[in-house]
Parts: sequence; C-alpha cells; structure tokens
Amino acid sequence: MFYMLTKRVVGSVARAVYRPKVIGAEQVPADGPVIFAVNHLSVADSFIVPLVVPRPVAFLAKAEYFQGRGVKGRLTRTVFGSLGAIPVQRGRGRAAKEALGAAEQVLADGGAFGIHPEGTRSPDGRLYRGRTGVARLALSGQAKVVPVALSGTDRLLPIGAKVPRLTRVTVRFGEALDFDRYHGMDSSLPVLRSITDEIMYAISELSDQEYVDRYQSPSAAA
Repeated sequence: MFYMLTKRVVGSVARAVYRPKVIGAEQVPADGPVIFAVNHLSVADSFIVPLVVPRPVAFLAKAEYFQGRGVKGRLTRTVFGSLGAIPVQRGRGRAAKEALGAAEQVLADGGAFGIHPEGTRSPDGRLYRGRTGVARLALSGQAKVVPVALSGTDRLLPIGAKVPRLTRVTVRFGEALDFDRYHGMDSSLPVLRSITDEIMYAISELSDQEYVDRYQSPSAAA
C-alpha cells in the first residue's frame, strides 16, 4: 500500500514536471513473473521504470543509499525502500548472492523485477556487455524478460549531479522475450551467455547507443 501511495505521489509530480515519453507500454505483461532488463545511464534509471509501469517493480540498489545519515539519508532510505529497492553491497559476493535470492523470491511470488544487465552506469553513453545474472534469474524464476531502453536520464541526472535537471526522458519497452526452451539449463554458461546476449541485442535495437562488447568497469561509473 505504501509503495502504491509513494508511486502515485512521486509519479504524478515526475510526470507533471518531466513529461516522460513512454513507448511500447502495451508490451508489459499485466501479471506473472517478469524481468525488466534496462540499460543504465544514470542513478535515476531505477526510479523511472517503476514510475511508468502500472504494476509494482522491485530493483537492486547500492547499499549506500540505505546508509545515509541526517534528513537527506532518511529521505533517500524512505524513497528507495518504498519503491521496492533491494539493497546490495557492491564487491561482496555473499551480499550480492543474498540480494539475488531476494530477487528470485519476487519472481517466485509472481512479481516484477528490474535489473541493469550492464551492472553499473555507462560513463560515456554507450551500451556495454551484459552480465549473466539476468539470464540466471530468467531461468530460475521462469520469467519473461522485457527489454527496456531509457534515453535522456544521463541529462536528467548526470554522474556527479545531486539535483535533477529539467529534461525529457523517453522509455521504450520491447517485446517480452521467453526463454522457456532453456528450462533446467541454468548451470550452462554457454546458455546463460547466449540468453544475455539476446537480451542485450534487444536493448540495443530499442536504443540509439553504440554497443561495446566488453564489460564495463564499476570504478569508471562510480
């Protein structure tokens, strides 16, 4: 209930001020487990998709967003928590595994989960190679994957900026991808790589980003 209240309030303000353009919303499944695989240009990305999708969407967020102090820290924790964010400690394998376990539970309950397959923000606007966690989740959660391309969020909240700028954001949803044909093969690295590459190709088809066939370094976008 608090999620939907926060979403309505924040979403109404965001739509009035930033007027996001949404394309392909009819591609979003109304129910059942679904993963939104989203390109990553800005910290604002994790807010945009939950605000424009009619159903609740959980997503991973850096644990640092839940550890701030003072009024700003409390506000950040409240906003991220109320919008379904799952904290993950970067660089700690056990914490990451626990966070993915929480994501699997969201899908097991028939929910929606958002993930950035690149792992971290692009420092130069290009689309980088996806990590196979999204494929593991798709198979273990028996979930469809909806590719999503955001544009304009890097101008809305550039790396290092603290206050959002007035600029238009576009959200493009692609056709849901079904990987049921790979059921039971989630331990096969070639299969996981193939699924991930298919997802990244779908994202690249929706966006105007140049694709880079290598992993992005987390330090480069910090």
